[in-house]
Amino acid sequence: NIHGHDEDMDAGSLLRFSKHADWKWFHRFQHYYSVLLYGLLTINWAITSDFKQMKRYMRRKLSYGKLPSPAANWSKLVITKAIYVVIWIVIPLLILDIAWWKILIGFFIMHYTAGLILSVVFQLAHIMDEADMPLPEKNGTMKNTWAIHQLHTTVNFSTRNRLVNWFTGGLNHQVEHHIFPNISHIHYNKISKIVRETAKEFNLPYNEYKSMRTAVLAHFKFLREMGMNPVLQA
Repeated sequence: NIHGHDEDMDAGSLLRFSKHADWKWFHRFQHYYSVLLYGLLTINWAITSDFKQMKRYMRRKLSYGKLPSPAANWSKLVITKAIYVVIWIVIPLLILDIAWWKILIGFFIMHYTAGLILSVVFQLAHIMDEADMPLPEKNGTMKNTWAIHQLHTTVNFSTRNRLVNWFTGGLNHQVEHHIFPNISHIHYNKISKIVRETAKEFNLPYNEYKSMRTAVLAHFKFLREMGMNPVLQA
């Protein structure tokens, strides 16, 4: 949740998720049109984001472990993208007796549905009034330690709903997901009790919405607030 560093908060100029982001006049309507853009998440990953990230990461020499050669990285990306297009578009065009435009519409609907679901889950976990969006200190460090930072910047929702737990794969337990990324989500419900009690013991926040409905309403209320002209609010 650090503006300028967290890619999940970067929606270009179309959406304003943080008070640290520049305000545009059309942001006053973002709580209306944002949901239309949310559905474009995964198709954007498939078509543009991976290439942009590859270029950015290679330029900054970011990698888990030894930095692979640029040629190998780019070759792998291009080949896997080509395979992806063949599987989801070319093969259906060749073997199905369906008009090409229907296949493309189906491809788009598939991505739009997945994108909308994923976006809503991500947004309810981070783009909320309760989630802090701190900036680094002048020396580049953050005010809080890593674990405390996670408590301040993440939000849980509908954690007692078994259907939501299953459907989101535990991402509704976002606090536990961040603090224990290597533990299976099936344990989050039990772990959450320990995290909640520990946070209370040390007077730290444990942000949570009891239902998905209240979380969704709170998210769009926050978008509306972020869409207001900050000059008029000052």
